[in-house]
Amino acid sequence: MPRSACPSRPPADAGPPYPFRQFIVKAHGRCNLACRYCYLYEGPDTGWRDRPAGASDAVLALTADRIAEHAAAHRLPAVSLVLHGGEPLLAGTDRLAAFAGLVRRRVPAHTRVRVTLQTNATLLTAARVRDLARARIAVGVSLDGGRARHNTARVDHAGRPSWPAAVRGTRLLAELAPEAYAGILLVVDPAQDPAEVYTSLLRLRPPAVDLLLPHGNWSTPPPGLHPPPGPPARAGAGAPAPYGDWLAAVFDLWWGAGRRQTRVRLFEEAVAALLGLPTGTESLGLDPFTAVVVETDGSLEQVDSLKSAYPGAAATGLTLAENSFDDALTHPGVAARQSGPAALAADCRACPLLHACGGGHYAHRHRAGAGFGHPSVYCADQQRFLHHVAAALARATGTGPARDPTTAGEGGTR
Repeated sequence: MPRSACPSRPPADAGPPYPFRQFIVKAHGRCNLACRYCYLYEGPDTGWRDRPAGASDAVLALTADRIAEHAAAHRLPAVSLVLHGGEPLLAGTDRLAAFAGLVRRRVPAHTRVRVTLQTNATLLTAARVRDLARARIAVGVSLDGGRARHNTARVDHAGRPSWPAAVRGTRLLAELAPEAYAGILLVVDPAQDPAEVYTSLLRLRPPAVDLLLPHGNWSTPPPGLHPPPGPPARAGAGAPAPYGDWLAAVFDLWWGAGRRQTRVRLFEEAVAALLGLPTGTESLGLDPFTAVVVETDGSLEQVDSLKSAYPGAAATGLTLAENSFDDALTHPGVAARQSGPAALAADCRACPLLHACGGGHYAHRHRAGAGFGHPSVYCADQQRFLHHVAAALARATGTGPARDPTTAGEGGTR
């Protein structure tokens, strides 16, 4: 989207299960691109092949009803509706706008609905940009950088580059409807020069940038990481950290700028986590996970990132027709992700970075045959990045490196 953060946080004294606040709806289950690194269509889970290409009107109407039911039951002041895919624009802007309006009409009067669409931008036209802006749908764009050579893995099904259409659509969005431009989502590639990638994105005038680590785990490592065989204990001890180094380099450009050129969600969340404040991302911190996915056939699932682990990892066996969102809250996978430190490896619970790191992204902890009870495969990278941010915070507050909050003794960052 950047991925939309949960717009409100559970009360500090509330216990699990925490109600869902982010509803990711697969408006269309196919994509007009065939990105070579795509964990969804090129990964181990092929369940998408058995689902309808697009969500029917009946599924969308029932989704609106179930969201309204959940918001009323939990008196939610705000929810985030994410129109996703595949490529959601394949569903048509008229249908997307109508669905967003339906959700807004059906939720209680006290519930605000923020709607975001995540697109590869290749199908954006001036008319579609205006349609989305009129419908108050914020648009996030997925790119791998601001130049053609950064996007060589993003091709269509005939192997043709998507960059010309993607950059045209992104510029239309920035020029015609800046109020609807949510920002750019980028998957980190440590082989690309961090300064060049970051400055190239700024030329596309994004109000925000979201930096994501490629989805990988101990059994299927991300590019450039070579974790040792055996149990991943003490995962960060002395290990290379190419992703952490890349993030630290971009952080310095962002942090050291004379004025804020764009928001970088990961950096803002890292600063918040190190200061003991709430976060809105599943990659950092210990705030409870509160997102759920509605597939094109009305199935309820956990987030797509789990599909990078093994087939069926995101499945719940629940459907909109037979189940409420409250039913999904009791699913063991959802419960595990809302249980805080109890779900983490012993090394994570003993780490001074616990409250800032939170064990990293859940999908990145998986090891075939041994589940998710491990440190993240990016453990060393998380440590490298968070220590770097903490040192910058210490310098900015005049406390000096010796007062780095990640090394302040037992209790770590909080």
